[in-house]
Amino acid sequence: MTSMPRPAVDPELHALLAGMPLVERMDEQILAQLRALPSPSPDSLLAGRRVVRREVDVPAEDGAAVRLSVLHPADRDPGVPAPCVYWMHGGGMVLGDRFGQIDIPLEWLERFGVVVVTVEYRLAPEATGTAAVEDCHRGLAWVAAHAGELGVDPGRIVVAGISAGGGLAAGLCLLARDRGTPAIAAQLLICPMLDHRNVTISSRQYSGEPGVWTRETNEFAWRTLLGGRDDGEVSPYVSPARATDLSGLPTAYVDTGSAEVFRDEDVAYASTIWAAGGQAELHVWAGGPHGFDAQFPQAQLSVTARRTRGEWLGRVLRGAAAAAPTAAAAPVTAGGAVAADGSADR
Repeated sequence: MTSMPRPAVDPELHALLAGMPLVERMDEQILAQLRALPSPSPDSLLAGRRVVRREVDVPAEDGAAVRLSVLHPADRDPGVPAPCVYWMHGGGMVLGDRFGQIDIPLEWLERFGVVVVTVEYRLAPEATGTAAVEDCHRGLAWVAAHAGELGVDPGRIVVAGISAGGGLAAGLCLLARDRGTPAIAAQLLICPMLDHRNVTISSRQYSGEPGVWTRETNEFAWRTLLGGRDDGEVSPYVSPARATDLSGLPTAYVDTGSAEVFRDEDVAYASTIWAAGGQAELHVWAGGPHGFDAQFPQAQLSVTARRTRGEWLGRVLRGAAAAAPTAAAAPVTAGGAVAADGSADR
């Protein structure tokens, strides 16, 4: 099979990728093997950081527990409401946990004093359709309803995610807009997974050979998540590229690499926000493969991407603080929650 011409990977990142095990496609057996690999413990990921962690279980509509980890700066002033970043991890909707890529929002915790809340949404194939985005909405509604208790400014809640988590963040903004709650100040979408159709030029360019995330791997992940649903049955909350109306959404930051499957759907999403009169900042990093700055944060392109993203977040948080410096907690009903130690948390 002759591959399509495509943008080359940045030379530094190309050399780093040479040391990674890359695959062309995924199946149920490979997924099981990947899930069986050990992952770092939360304690090891937070070691050396001045962070206070709290675990909370929020009941979902079907009675399942949606676990949230609330990460506070250890030296925060409890009398001053802090901004909040609500984080959704990557993993193609089939892999990972709430501590995936957690170093990204922890940079913002250290730089801006944000409270980071990361959500353990349910994965496919065990949960399909809108289950994951509903889990994310349930957790976010709980955060908004308990903003005062958490020391969070409800006017400065930013939803953010990478890859599958970026797609969930986009779907969450659509869901919150349509339901009228909770308020979201901004959405930060890092190489987001937005379109189940898998038909863009960039999806075809990165196909037919091993890579970080290929067209074939993407097809497996979407098929697993959709659970046999026909195209017409796919909710835009699950596949945000299907949304026909992107008006009324919070300001967005969208970034992606030029050398990855999701490039074209991410560019199209930002363009559709602009067409609806909304605000989006779009960055396409030349030579960036999927998730490059999460995998290789010290690479020159990664440093630039992370710095640029952080500068945008700082501007958004300052703007939200100026617009509503003393906002009161929104009256959101999200159900009770139980702390990880079993105590009531309402």
